[in-house]
Amino acid sequence: MPEFVQQAVWLAYGKDSDAVKSNRVAAVQSLSGTGALRLAAHFLERFPLNGKTKPTVYISDPTWGNHFNIFGQCHLETKTYRYWDTKGLKINLQGMLEDIRNAPEKSVFLLHACAHNPTGMDPTLEQWKEISKVCKERNHFVLFDLAYQGFSSGDAARDAAPVTMFVNDGHLIGLCQSFAKNFGLYGQRTGLFSILCADADEAARVESQIKIIARAIWSNPPLHGARIIATVLGDPKLKAMWLDELKLMSGRITKMRQLLKDNLKKAGSTRNWDHITTQIGMFSFTGLTPEQCDRITKEHHVYLTRNGRISMAGVNSKNVAYLANAIHAVTK
Repeated sequence: MPEFVQQAVWLAYGKDSDAVKSNRVAAVQSLSGTGALRLAAHFLERFPLNGKTKPTVYISDPTWGNHFNIFGQCHLETKTYRYWDTKGLKINLQGMLEDIRNAPEKSVFLLHACAHNPTGMDPTLEQWKEISKVCKERNHFVLFDLAYQGFSSGDAARDAAPVTMFVNDGHLIGLCQSFAKNFGLYGQRTGLFSILCADADEAARVESQIKIIARAIWSNPPLHGARIIATVLGDPKLKAMWLDELKLMSGRITKMRQLLKDNLKKAGSTRNWDHITTQIGMFSFTGLTPEQCDRITKEHHVYLTRNGRISMAGVNSKNVAYLANAIHAVTK
């Protein structure tokens, strides 16, 4: 749907960006973010960056579990780069930069543009600048997974800032967009895969090849979700309402983070829980060990993944005290 594709590109790259004005963005509608990643994987498998061998795709440790499956299904080797410091409960920036430097030139690096899943910890803009510089020095292809634009911080432009930065730094990026969370369209499978190209002619050729790949996988994507998004983003009043709702939803999660931290202190915990409020987005990497996760599930009926990730969207003013007391009980 051309109207949807145009609005989605404008939302991520910026309507007035040089990339958009020069028609250098090759973009194809996809089956949400998963479908966008699948298109990216097929494209990279079919058109190796060095023209010879299939590239290795480097994925953060930890990451969304389906990332490995998607690229593996397309016969691409996957490796991890360091991202999370389990002891310091923060980003292992130096480890990440070392892994980017040590990877073979023209490798693929999959980066979470915002609201890193599962840690909820994003690089600062200064850290993003360092990451961009090293990726550029090594001629890596950067593929962004943008699954939470606007839903992360409440500001769509802020959440896309790393994408804008890399484009301005001269990267020809790949971008996978999902509208499952920020538009509440999980069941409609609405997303976009795009590649920034050197010029308009290259973009036309690349887009043609992506469409050939999509044709063989799902032929045509569903239209209902795309029509909703195109209508909302294409109407200034509706778009303003949507942006306000994003601020409301992301603000509620931010409030729950603070309440959880406050209630942990009230419960008597003397541990440092600053990471809960430093993190952003739907998820929090609590720092609970697998054994503590087993205990909190068995003893308190709090259900979470064994890596300690909880969904902050499920925390509310009525259950936050219970959750805090349960976390304290298994961590003291």
